[in-house]
Amino acid sequence: MSKKTALITGVSGQDGSYLAELLIEEGYKVIGLLRRQSVAENQTTRLLAPSLESNLELIYSDLLDETSIFKIVDQYKPDEIYNLAAMSHVRISFDVPSFTIKTNSIGVLNLLEAIRNFSPKSKFYQASSSEMFGNSVDEDGSQRLTTPMNPVSPYGCSKLMAYKLNSHYRNAYNLHLTSGILFNHESPRRGSNFITNKVVKGAVLIKKGVEKNLYLGNLDSKRDWGHSYDYVRAIYKIMQYKTARDWIVATGSTRSVRELCDYVFNKLEMNYEEKVKFDPKFLRSEELKYLRGDPSETKELLNWQPVYTFESMIDEMIDHWYSEI
Repeated sequence: MSKKTALITGVSGQDGSYLAELLIEEGYKVIGLLRRQSVAENQTTRLLAPSLESNLELIYSDLLDETSIFKIVDQYKPDEIYNLAAMSHVRISFDVPSFTIKTNSIGVLNLLEAIRNFSPKSKFYQASSSEMFGNSVDEDGSQRLTTPMNPVSPYGCSKLMAYKLNSHYRNAYNLHLTSGILFNHESPRRGSNFITNKVVKGAVLIKKGVEKNLYLGNLDSKRDWGHSYDYVRAIYKIMQYKTARDWIVATGSTRSVRELCDYVFNKLEMNYEEKVKFDPKFLRSEELKYLRGDPSETKELLNWQPVYTFESMIDEMIDHWYSEI
């Protein structure tokens, strides 16, 4: 039996790198799409696992270049396509709203059109986001597939358009198109301008005497934080499920940025109240106050359980930065 072929957009990101490793473990041939950067080393810093060296084929492309997307999908006709590429920073989406909408929405449309026209048997996974809910919360304090979606950022709006396009193409053209609404997920591979790694790296820099303070925005924002390693395993299980549908991937537990700071600084034997300073430039134009997903259906139907706790995830990130700095 020949190997299955998987195409991963955004392969050089946090989730893409973990997913590439997992699929290779499962015996796949993996094609990864890269968007060119001026510093070549930045493109593959997360793709250093030994298993990737001879089992991952990298191709330059961009979701907005429909010609290259059509050509690649037509050439490989992958068994599975995982779309993890995006303009992924919510705060920055307020600064570059047009680019965010084009990349995260029109880019997905290009992929869906490529599948419809050139590889209709390909299974497709769209990385959707809890940011689509905005400040909508059910009475029990959770968000699920039936919770109204009212995003409060260009990023959330772009992801909602892609989510709806995915659903429309699934129903209109009878394609196997899935979507995972992933809540915040982190790891040592997370970009250091995202809040978890920003706090961890900043605290380590202060501990080692490199910096004096850490500047943050809203400390009372609450998020449902899991580990990328666990979430890509949910993504893989989603793609293997018998029918194409949408899913919630979350831990079901919420902590504030303040609680995150308290835990990290305590681990490093410091008091966050003495070191964390407020800077209004890190506030969003419209704040997202609270996220907590309900993963009960995902856990039951996919037999999925996270192996990381919030504490073990943050501890791993602290160890990473302590050894790096």
